[in-house]
Amino acid sequence: MANNGLSNTEKKVAFSLASVFGLRMMGLFMIMPVFALYGQHLEGFSPLWVGIAIGAYGLTQAILQIPMGILSDKYGRKPIILIGLLIFALGSLVAANAETIYGVVAGRALQGMGAIAAAVLALAADLTRDEQRTKVMAIIGMCIGFSFALSLLVGPIVAQHLGLSGLFFMTAGLAVLGMLIVQLLVPNPISQAPKGDTVAAPEKLRRMLVDPQLFRLDAGIFILHLVLTAVFVALPLDLVDAGLAKEEHWMLYFPAFMGAFFLMVPLIIIGVKRNNTKAMFQVALLIMMVALGSMALFANNLMVLSIAVVLFFTGFNYLEASLPSLIAKFCPVGDKGSAMGVYSTSQFLGAFCGGILGGGAYQLVGAEGVFAVALGLMGIWFLLTFGMKNPVLLKSYTLEADVSDKQAAKVMATELSALAGVSEAIVVLEEKVAYLKVNDDFDLKAARAVLGSVN
Repeated sequence: MANNGLSNTEKKVAFSLASVFGLRMMGLFMIMPVFALYGQHLEGFSPLWVGIAIGAYGLTQAILQIPMGILSDKYGRKPIILIGLLIFALGSLVAANAETIYGVVAGRALQGMGAIAAAVLALAADLTRDEQRTKVMAIIGMCIGFSFALSLLVGPIVAQHLGLSGLFFMTAGLAVLGMLIVQLLVPNPISQAPKGDTVAAPEKLRRMLVDPQLFRLDAGIFILHLVLTAVFVALPLDLVDAGLAKEEHWMLYFPAFMGAFFLMVPLIIIGVKRNNTKAMFQVALLIMMVALGSMALFANNLMVLSIAVVLFFTGFNYLEASLPSLIAKFCPVGDKGSAMGVYSTSQFLGAFCGGILGGGAYQLVGAEGVFAVALGLMGIWFLLTFGMKNPVLLKSYTLEADVSDKQAAKVMATELSALAGVSEAIVVLEEKVAYLKVNDDFDLKAARAVLGSVN
């Protein structure tokens, strides 16, 4: 009988890599709720530079994410991850010792140069079976979400007691801890998963950019993180003006974020049961738009702002959790690495642009203006969703394909595509694998018979 659970090695991979990812993301996130409040002593401080400092990591992440993934193919996953974490730690130390806001920006940009997301996810793929890979990725994704929630709690507390420098020293320590986990706990891969399924291929990126369904999702994650970063330039200052002392912000953020997790559950259940992801997607967008509108209209009302924060995170949590899954469902078979490469780049670019937009808008028109601009961008995304399709529920298979030449590969792909239940079939001669997307009518034995008959 097949084992449907994670093996001991896969459990170790899932939780060790999730810890590495979570520690690093927590180091990036902790500054968001506190920098506008605790960075005011820095020379050159202004709302615009606050936004640039918060979002600076996004630019270098966006530029280096795909190249670092490709380097991990050539030189190995773990060495690239360790180098990335070391660069992140050095960036944290630069920011911790900065006396000007420009020094903090330089440190944050250096943090972003430690772009390890693609290498970490590729290593997770290398060390897990195809049928268990989704579970491992889900564990990593949940850990990222939890790290964000924890950063909203820990960031204000650390900044209150240790100041901004202490917070950056702590992020350097988290990076070092991540390096120890990689070196001591993460297994070494014996064999690698197919490259096309894990790391972005530059020649495939244009195809990802022009696909209408993927474009909507990439534009969506760009807007989502733009809005998140812009909101956190203005919201902390707005909460202080509304009467919530900066030392007490964690008392709002953390419960709001955790409560939003429970509130988003009905959206997930309804979307899955009715196979109507599109409708729930639009509901989540409307929830965020209501939250942003409330922030803009009732900037001085702490009760309304608190409710708006809960609503904001409810929509954000649902969209953040749904988008990677939709990317995987809509992307061509065997191209998940390239699709996720474009997706991650869009995400980090959004964070960078959100910092600039949030800081600039706050400086020109105040917090209400930031929330109004964010609301407008969410409205644009909402309009884009009208062309969105509900994904067909398909399973993915990666099968060994012993083919000797291009003609045999072409014949094999044609015969696999003709099988009942096969929606898409791609045979990659260089990797000697066949990528299949199938529905419930698929017969695995028939596919194996095709693979055995063509050579």
